[in-house]
Amino acid sequence: MPENTPRARRLGLAAALALAVAAACVTVTAMNDQPTRTRATAPATPPDNGPGLLSFASPSPSPASPKAPATAGDPEPSPPLPSPTRPKRTPAKSPTPSPRSPRPTEPRTSVRSLNYPDRYWHVSDGLVKLDPVTSPPARRAATFTRVKGLADARCYSFTTADGRYLRHRDFLLRAEPADGSPLFRQDATFCPRPSSSGAVMLESVNYPGRFLRHRNFQLRLDPYQNTGLYRADSAFLLVDRLA
Repeated sequence: MPENTPRARRLGLAAALALAVAAACVTVTAMNDQPTRTRATAPATPPDNGPGLLSFASPSPSPASPKAPATAGDPEPSPPLPSPTRPKRTPAKSPTPSPRSPRPTEPRTSVRSLNYPDRYWHVSDGLVKLDPVTSPPARRAATFTRVKGLADARCYSFTTADGRYLRHRDFLLRAEPADGSPLFRQDATFCPRPSSSGAVMLESVNYPGRFLRHRNFQLRLDPYQNTGLYRADSAFLLVDRLA
């Protein structure tokens, strides 16, 4: 057995080193004989710029994928709600007119003297006089119906209870039945003119300037006189009927 000297140890180490170098050469040769493989390299880690400031490239937008057709199991979309429509306004119906009431009768009136307030127009023996009336027959004879003028609707005509009209003839006021003539219509038409104390003066249609007045308590048609007596005798009040 060789002696374990320093020289022997050096020779052993050299032999071991030679064997190692030979093995490495064999390995390198074997590797060179194999086809070259591409080694994947890991992406470089981006630098850390601090919390919340990582810098990554923004991904490119992906194209919108087509909408998948609905399958039998998918719920159908709800139909769009109809837009609200305002209700039509039905025009209000006009109230049905009620049957027209019968025309009221013409006013019945009595005619009182202004300067003799206790005396009224009163038909006696076909003539119209200014009398006091106390009995029922006299009150009925002093009540008339005032209607539109026969010759002028803006004026007045007066009828008695038995249908006669008051008209002037020979300038005296009388009660006579109508004969339908133009002269009668004019003789029976009198137009009111304002007087004092709410009274009226009654002017003849066919004799303008002549007014009914009482003289000796007889009603007559006299031309106008600018005197106090004439104005007082020709002023009459149309009052409520006596009967």
